Amino acid sequence: MSALLSIEAIDVRYDKVRALNGVSIRLDKGEVVALIGANGAGKSTTLRAICGLARPVAGQISFDGAPISGLRADQIVARGISMVPEGRHIYPFMTVKDNLLMGAFLRRDKAGIASDLERLFVRFPRLKERMGQQAGTLSGGEQQMVAIGRALMARPRLLLLDEPSLGLAPQMIREIARVIKSVNQEDGVSILLVEQNSRMALKVSNRAYALATGRIALEGSSADLLTNEEIRKLYLGIGDAEASAGVHA
Repeated sequence: MSALLSIEAIDVRYDKVRALNGVSIRLDKGEVVALIGANGAGKSTTLRAICGLARPVAGQISFDGAPISGLRADQIVARGISMVPEGRHIYPFMTVKDNLLMGAFLRRDKAGIASDLERLFVRFPRLKERMGQQAGTLSGGEQQMVAIGRALMARPRLLLLDEPSLGLAPQMIREIARVIKSVNQEDGVSILLVEQNSRMALKVSNRAYALATGRIALEGSSADLLTNEEIRKLYLGIGDAEASAGVHA
């Protein structure tokens, strides 16, 4: 079976600094794949490379069998890839509804857009209650819901999530984990999840890659990595209290 997303030995540089060095990742249709690692390991750079926001100087990125390296970000969105950026980056002075509709800016099917908006409000009932409210006045967890909903309004086949649990309380982390599972299992959307909350990431994913200083250090099934001594020592030990409190499913 051919991969939905194939990253083959990419290098990414920022000026003279090499952020990624020969990174290869595979994601099959229907999978949730996690990227874990410390700050500066190259997790977010990997997502930026997929989205066309960081250009690899070597290697190849393909989506559904076709190369996408070198395409503009809007062209990549049109192919079926949406990203929820780290820090959410919602439009604070626009309403919740208008933020969500921004995710559908490439679509022309008005009836489908309206239907998808209603489905989002079923998934995120709090957003329906705050539909006309300025998005910048929402709580951090509600803003994350807006960011995820905005990405889903593009009807992606692949959803990229960059640190969706960052700065959230344990109860909201559990909600985000539930949403990730729901979007994958009920909507059939494949997901590439970047997380420092390693326990949560490994709980909700099928497979995972551990990045260290721009290289793939370990890879395997998420269940195996949860019990891997090196992973436990580096990412699941003391200091991961938030993750431990955040996900029990």
